[in-house]
Amino acid sequence: MYFHHYPMAVLAQFATNLRLLRHRLTTVRTFVDAKIKWVRDPYLDTAVEKEKHLKPMLSLKTLILSQPSKTLPLSAASAHAHRVRLPTAAAKFVKNYPSVFVRFRLRHRLSLPHIKLASRALIAHKEEALVLDSPIHRKNAAERLARLLMLAGARRLPLKIIDGLEFDLGLPHNYVLTLVSEFPEYFQICSMHCDDSNSCEMLGLELISWRDDLAISVMERRVMNVGLGGKRGMRISFPMELPRGFDLEKKVRNWVDEWQKLPYISPYENAFHLPPNGDQAEKWAVAVLHELLHLLVSKKTEIENVYRLGDYLGFGKRFKKALVHHPGIFYVSNKLKTQTVVLREAYRKDLLVEKHPLMGMRYRYIHLMNKTVRQSRAIRTGDHGRRKQIV
Repeated sequence: MYFHHYPMAVLAQFATNLRLLRHRLTTVRTFVDAKIKWVRDPYLDTAVEKEKHLKPMLSLKTLILSQPSKTLPLSAASAHAHRVRLPTAAAKFVKNYPSVFVRFRLRHRLSLPHIKLASRALIAHKEEALVLDSPIHRKNAAERLARLLMLAGARRLPLKIIDGLEFDLGLPHNYVLTLVSEFPEYFQICSMHCDDSNSCEMLGLELISWRDDLAISVMERRVMNVGLGGKRGMRISFPMELPRGFDLEKKVRNWVDEWQKLPYISPYENAFHLPPNGDQAEKWAVAVLHELLHLLVSKKTEIENVYRLGDYLGFGKRFKKALVHHPGIFYVSNKLKTQTVVLREAYRKDLLVEKHPLMGMRYRYIHLMNKTVRQSRAIRTGDHGRRKQIV
């Protein structure tokens, strides 16, 4: 065929048709009609369960330290129980963690019960403050937040969505006031429409300008680090690790092998032009979800945060399909009366492979929460009612 005999418009249409044909060939839906069973992973369940009551404990700690006296009337803690999401009555919660909280009364006779931090918890807080206030950590937190905004094509997200991920991202609890003012070249508060409705507005956070230096996914960085370059459209496979006792059907295993060979599309690219039910589109959705979880300091988050973000970004049910179809990449734990999505590759048994400094501090608090104060107690011994001290 001699193309120089054809007008440019015809050649352009031919090129477009060729791209569409190639696109259809590579994005056809081939997922097999097979049920993938959920298999419990006891190690990852432990990783989730060990953080039980951590968030309300930290919230109560922040509330106590926000007071000028660094103490709080127990009645005030009860009044704020819903806001800090205490799972039980304030008095019972404080009693459950004697290595974190101390209950006491002021010196005058009519004083009401007060609470303060135990000495070891106060030491841990001061060390945590050094981490949170360090320039390196604050820059790192700003970059994680910027990457989250870059996963959204418009570089903006409603504050209510970011608030749901605030703890998992390792952001300061007042990130809107601190990070926005500290990094004005990164962020600005913006007004957004509510759920595509022009009659309602809500506050959002916007990344002022796209940052090419941050638009490199963890998968792409790994390829670059081993000297394979970062060529666009490379066939990058996701790490997969199935728990003991999990056995994929052969036809599912074959599909996964072929799916892994598809080109890797960066989560920072816009690939919504792909047919939503195609395998290539699913690999891109997995890439977005994989990058999201990797941005989190704990490499996990509640499933509602995933679905809420996915709905806003326009992925619809694609995140749900990604979780169901790829149990070797993602694990969904049912512990703590909720569902938590965990990035498998980030854990060895129940421990993080790479522990962020902030997670190191959180584990310190977990240790204190699990530590029982050794209290002396009397037991009756002998015939004469003598008491023996057990320490």
